[in-house]
Amino acid sequence: MSALAAELEDIDLGDLRLNRRARKVLSKLGDKPTVSIPTACGGWDETRGAYRLFDHPEVSAQQVLAPHYRASQQRMGEYPRVLCIQDTSEFDYSTKGDIQGLGPLNYEARQGLYLHPTLAVTPERLCLGVIDAWSWSREPGSLGAPKDDRRPIEEKESLRWLEGYRRVCERQAELPDTQLIYLADREADIYEIFVEREVRTPAAEWLIRGQQDRKLSDDRTLRQALDEAPELDRIEFDMPKSAQRKAQRIAQSLRAVRVTLKAPSRSGHKLADVEITALLAQEIDPPAGKTPIEWMLLSSLPVDNAEQARELLSGYLCRWQVEVYFRILKSGCKVEELQLEKLERLEPALAFYMIIAWRVLYLTMLGRECPELPCDVVFAEEEWQAVYIVAKRKPPPEQPPSLDQMVRMVAGFGGFLNRKGDGFPGPQTIWIGLQRGRDFVLAVEATRAMQEPSCG
Repeated sequence: MSALAAELEDIDLGDLRLNRRARKVLSKLGDKPTVSIPTACGGWDETRGAYRLFDHPEVSAQQVLAPHYRASQQRMGEYPRVLCIQDTSEFDYSTKGDIQGLGPLNYEARQGLYLHPTLAVTPERLCLGVIDAWSWSREPGSLGAPKDDRRPIEEKESLRWLEGYRRVCERQAELPDTQLIYLADREADIYEIFVEREVRTPAAEWLIRGQQDRKLSDDRTLRQALDEAPELDRIEFDMPKSAQRKAQRIAQSLRAVRVTLKAPSRSGHKLADVEITALLAQEIDPPAGKTPIEWMLLSSLPVDNAEQARELLSGYLCRWQVEVYFRILKSGCKVEELQLEKLERLEPALAFYMIIAWRVLYLTMLGRECPELPCDVVFAEEEWQAVYIVAKRKPPPEQPPSLDQMVRMVAGFGGFLNRKGDGFPGPQTIWIGLQRGRDFVLAVEATRAMQEPSCG
């Protein structure tokens, strides 16, 4: 069994044949994630088997992901602290007009669905897996409906953030020796999440980028309290190039304050005031004409000194891993090119690619964090041996090479040059190299089969 298919080792679809088929499909799609399902499967019989799997009434996205959830949680238990990063991304199938069950995205002509996963990531940015996922499509015509902010959160799309936090709290109860921190961007600035922690035992901590200048119990606002707080520290980091700015070195000041939020009014029930930490990371001397780069972070965690302030900001910056994950799904696995007839088939197919995208991100960061780890921890024997044979043009050694060596060899087949100043390979070269690696496995197996003596 390939290392990727092993993520579904204990899958239970109610039929042993379906279980075997699911592992085989994951392995096939993982071998060639950038091509169509028929091309990845390599023949009509295998393709038909994959489509039947997606269409089976017992096969849903959650059932496909369930064993991966369990494997991810097991990995989480090996670390003292894990960030549970949540975000939403839209998947546009406007050019696939025959897919039933899609809904409008930002306007009616754009048809697709939304995916809202939770990634478990260490503070060192090693992605341990997907631990929760929610997908949905909007009702046709719903974009023009008048909005009523007085609706309870249970009737809003924003419920996904609160439900996501609840799932992280459930994981916290099962992982008492690992501190879980729910991490999300501005859309998750929802008061109900802050209150939820107060009624949960045990409860996960949370770290959310603030969007609203909320009222405090002392009649100030969050921003007023932060502006009055003393500076704790100054940091510098390299900001990558964006559409608004060129790549450059950024300096920020850090201020933090512990405050009590004044509960907002809700129709039909009253919320309690909540004590939180607010941290402001604000750019010092921004370029002329440019908006200062700043983040207002809200958290249940305390910040009493400069070290804790830096730790909180560092944790928030790990949120970028979910953006990389979405990029692997869309650009690497090309999931927006899937041509399936209805949503009930599309969602299970997406679940398989979610596991594939995780493994690419996992290998990218694991090689950086644990370069001396033997590569057979994450690569099957036939995988690393085939890559070694092709890369080195000699038989594989008895002892597997290090993970760093293996990842660099794989990435080399994806265009990574491995020059002295190149650093560590990124996700794109790794996922291209992984595809070529599976071709090498087939070639080595075929060569060995021809060399075996025939009977008779």
